Amino acid sequence: MLDVLTRSSEKQVPLLGVFAIIGCDGTGKTTLTHDLLASLRENGRAERCSMGLVSGEMGDKIKALPFIGFKLEDNLHKKANRALDMEKKLPGLGTALIMYMLSLWRAAQLLRVIRLSRRGVKVIADRYPQVEVPGFHYDGPGLTVHRTDNWLVRKFARQEQKMYEWMAGQKPALVIRLTIDVDTALQRKPDHDIVELRDKISVMPRLTFNGAQLCDIDSTIPYAQVLEAALQAINQAQPTSG
Repeated sequence: MLDVLTRSSEKQVPLLGVFAIIGCDGTGKTTLTHDLLASLRENGRAERCSMGLVSGEMGDKIKALPFIGFKLEDNLHKKANRALDMEKKLPGLGTALIMYMLSLWRAAQLLRVIRLSRRGVKVIADRYPQVEVPGFHYDGPGLTVHRTDNWLVRKFARQEQKMYEWMAGQKPALVIRLTIDVDTALQRKPDHDIVELRDKISVMPRLTFNGAQLCDIDSTIPYAQVLEAALQAINQAQPTSG
């Protein structure tokens, strides 16, 4: 599959009509993406695509599986978290394989986004892959060649890096970055770790998404204003006819 991705003619081009929503947990990404989708559908075809991995909607889908859902999701989440600390060695081949498969799933989702864009369908993406900062918590690559002595894991890491470099080349038409402070994020997500929230908040301003057009919106203002600002940014980012 990696060869199909990296050799595809669908590379290094702006994706018209693709709008990515990013931000730390607690910024309201999911709610905003659903409301933006409803608004865009009033004027044409539009789809929503979740680009997150173990956490969020994908985690909920795994949990919904009969009998094994909760246990499987918990196991995947723990394995993913063990690989999130980029200063530690990867626990083993099994974890590396799971991380690599999750990255393949994300690449498949991006291919779907590209196909929709080329058919003239507008796409609202909940999160978006990037290659600037490693770590699944930041939607970057989960593996690195510097954390293992296993040759097969190193191979997975090199392949994954190429995959994310390809994905980072697929710039959306606009990235809406929802900002938030630690106190508000913790108030909205009291079950989250404050250190993890603080880390995500500090990383978000560093992401440029390969030079894509960026719009920052303060997610602590009333939600109606957030939605209005996002719709305005999307309208301004769309090419005018005539």
